[in-house]
Amino acid sequence: MNWAFLQGILSGVNKYSTALGRIWLSVVFLFRVLVYVVAAEEVWDDEQKDFICNTKQPGCPNVCYDEFFPVSHVRLWALQLILVTCPSLLVVMHVAYRQERERKHRLKHGPDARSLYDNPNKKRGGLWWTYLLSLIFKAAVDAGFLYIFHRLYRNYDMPRVVSCSEEPCPHTVDCYISRPTEKKVFTCFMVATAVICILLNLSEVTYLVGKRCLESLGPRHQRSRHQAHLPETCPPYALSQEEHPQDGNSAFMKAKTTAVAAGGYP
Repeated sequence: MNWAFLQGILSGVNKYSTALGRIWLSVVFLFRVLVYVVAAEEVWDDEQKDFICNTKQPGCPNVCYDEFFPVSHVRLWALQLILVTCPSLLVVMHVAYRQERERKHRLKHGPDARSLYDNPNKKRGGLWWTYLLSLIFKAAVDAGFLYIFHRLYRNYDMPRVVSCSEEPCPHTVDCYISRPTEKKVFTCFMVATAVICILLNLSEVTYLVGKRCLESLGPRHQRSRHQAHLPETCPPYALSQEEHPQDGNSAFMKAKTTAVAAGGYP
């Protein structure tokens, strides 16, 4: 498989990613893809050839190998890496769709027409949801494959000897795995890097959701602070007196004249 071609495509995702997304991409290619291509494939290259059982019964070693290795580690890792990197391509495709839509809009309405997007590369609207769902999907894929490895390979262990009694083996035979310690080290390393990638994805999800919440609550908070600093509104009667001071004085003199006539004032 041409991993360099995949790396060249995904390197364009960096311009649309956050700082955590760039760290995730670096971990994937430096500590997962590179280790897989350079070392892991070589370590598992002779796994079936050197899987030796203490019997000469034809077919018994093959059946026992399939019993203990239902799916090869390297093939599962290859599938895992493909599935975990494909969601990043959706972000690139979404940005390309926005740019193409903007181009057609300019051709139809002229170069001076109002833009459909303030910035097609900015994570707003549908692109924000695409990016968020891609992070959730990547974390779910890594977590799912960790569970599969945990179930298939007995807590990521790699024993030196396994016992097999499957047909056509004449009795329970012992089979020996080649380089079990080296394989266990690489298995633990790949599991650890997958856990780190899951944590980075979840941290980026938290960052994006938290940032969006702060942006939505920010204008409301500013409006409430602005209203708190406004002077108190004058009561209606005060406004009426300020707007018509002469009318207010006339009413007061009229009331005073009426009271004097009635004997209410000295």
